[in-house]
Amino acid sequence: MTLQERDKKHLWHPLKQHQLHPDSLAIIKAKGCILTDEDGNEYIDAISSWYTCMFGHCNDFITSRVYQQMQQLDQVMFSDFTHEPAVKLSEELIKILPQNQNRIFFNDNGSTAVEAGIKMALQYYFNSEEKRTTFIAFENGFHGDTFGAMSVSGLSVYNGPFEDLLIEVKRIPTPNGKNHQAILNQLKEYTDKYNVAGFIYEPIIQGAAGMKIHDAEGLNQILAFFKELKVLTIADEVMTGFGKTGSHFASDFVETKPDIMCLSKALTAGLVPMAITSCTEEIYEAFLSNDIAKGFFHCHTYSANPIGCAAANAAIELLQTDEIQQNIKEISRAHKVFQERIEKHQLVKNARSQGVIFALDLATKMERYGDLRDKLLKFFMERGVFLRPLGNTIYIQVPFVINKEQLQKVYNTIEEALDAF
Repeated sequence: MTLQERDKKHLWHPLKQHQLHPDSLAIIKAKGCILTDEDGNEYIDAISSWYTCMFGHCNDFITSRVYQQMQQLDQVMFSDFTHEPAVKLSEELIKILPQNQNRIFFNDNGSTAVEAGIKMALQYYFNSEEKRTTFIAFENGFHGDTFGAMSVSGLSVYNGPFEDLLIEVKRIPTPNGKNHQAILNQLKEYTDKYNVAGFIYEPIIQGAAGMKIHDAEGLNQILAFFKELKVLTIADEVMTGFGKTGSHFASDFVETKPDIMCLSKALTAGLVPMAITSCTEEIYEAFLSNDIAKGFFHCHTYSANPIGCAAANAAIELLQTDEIQQNIKEISRAHKVFQERIEKHQLVKNARSQGVIFALDLATKMERYGDLRDKLLKFFMERGVFLRPLGNTIYIQVPFVINKEQLQKVYNTIEEALDAF
């Protein structure tokens, strides 16, 4: 019996309607940019397995560091103990995070990083005996699947059955370079009417919305507005963080820095699950008190897992090497060249790129998980390229270590698909 057949007996996969799509491709090996299935077929992982394996799969430098850590300390609860990998990771992160960030809180994944950020914001005001319960977020944003993260997300395909159970959120459009004053007017109405606790946003690029890029200066004006009103801002950099946008963080492109940041995915280079919620010293100090109840009583069993910290430390070290930084620049340049060529195609409505992220919108309406999207996915896989369209958006987010031939094959496969469909 094949792995694919065995899988169907007991497993329930995410983001999948099993009645329509009962099969899941069995991958038995991954190295660099290549995934290999149980029949020996190879696929270029052109989305870095959901933006995680940015240094390639089974990167020797990272796996060797993790192996060394496994021989010394595998797991210890982080409530009462600390350890070298966590301390070192905090030190290395603070060096590359925006300068106002000074405290590191550990989580398990992107959703729980956001969950902690939302709770930090709410309790920050609660500890000051100020009741603020409303959040503001961008339209079509996505921040995760736990209840707080789901509340501030704006994609109903994920939230539909739960919308009557979520916290109160008011939404605004993303800035496009022309609408910032209208957005500021809308924000004035919201902040006058509601007790706003925080603004959560994906800086510069909205991932699940289809890699939509918005205006940095408009975002900066929004953040400055909230800063003046002392409303906490939460940057969800789960997707954008660690070099993907061409800088360490997308927040680097905006003058006004967030109060809280959420990090995951590429944090551990895809090796193990781990996430971080960072914040300013001011927020941290709001939880210091002789009153135990004012502490932040939020915890994950595997918080600051030493193995995850070792992977993250290795990934951050790699990220800052001249080789990886040069690779990021070369991929970015290649995307720009491809963008200039492909945006002239009659089926392309809009093409855009930022760092190693490239996306194009097809000039046709498609369901997010509809038949045409499924046909495109199959077309790509049959040609040895793993690309996963988001509705009518085809996007690329390749590992930093992809070579020129592999990247060109990704481009060529997209062009073949446009000509075929």
